[in-house]
Amino acid sequence: MSVKTDTGVPARLRPSPNHGERLNGAPIDMLILHYTGMPTAEDALKRLCDPRAEVSAHYVVDEDGSIVQCVPEARRAWHAGKSFWKGDRDINSRSIGIEIVNPGHEHGYRAFPEPQVEAVMDLCKDICQRHGIKPWRVLAHSDIAPERKEDPGELFPWAKLAASGIGHYVEPAPVLAGNIMMQAGESGQPVEALQSMLALYGYDVDVSGTFDAATRYAVIAFQRHFRPVLVDGIVDQSTLVTLHQLLSALPSLDD
Repeated sequence: MSVKTDTGVPARLRPSPNHGERLNGAPIDMLILHYTGMPTAEDALKRLCDPRAEVSAHYVVDEDGSIVQCVPEARRAWHAGKSFWKGDRDINSRSIGIEIVNPGHEHGYRAFPEPQVEAVMDLCKDICQRHGIKPWRVLAHSDIAPERKEDPGELFPWAKLAASGIGHYVEPAPVLAGNIMMQAGESGQPVEALQSMLALYGYDVDVSGTFDAATRYAVIAFQRHFRPVLVDGIVDQSTLVTLHQLLSALPSLDD
């Protein structure tokens, strides 16, 4: 690995052996944000650098705002796992992964400290500018693997990142009592319309007209990222309006 980091923001190197070639000439056009989900930052770094773990990320951002680069950006880090977005299933080959130190839902999930958030924003801006990554291609791990992952979770301040130009975001529609529209087990044209909207945005759902488990997981992932005040997998007016507004704000549905 080079003795210099790829990023222009302050960072140090801690090389991981866990990486490979980017496959099929895929461009770097996605940025995926994770949380480490381990008790300490050092636990996470040891795992990301352990060849037996077969997992890695390009960067790790600690709670104090310090940044470590583990994998060169030109290389394919192993952070996304089995994943999907807009028809692509090899997200690792076309993305850069940032691990944000947080114990996660299994070890005492908590808010992300301000110095950490500021460092994440600086790093994201630098990466997106250098690679031309579009705002709607900055995603949560849970977006691309909703059945397996919850990170970085509902406490991650996506709205703050969006205010600084990172990520795609609209102000979520307010949650109103008694506004349940669809939930698991239901079927019909409204469910089909919901699935079409989720699939258009990028989620891995079949447009079947049946509110199956995959649809529920996609709704939960969507809520975690874009309507985090209530994450329950039930489609209410707030969820549906927010999804529609996000789609309407895209310059193209093909990107």
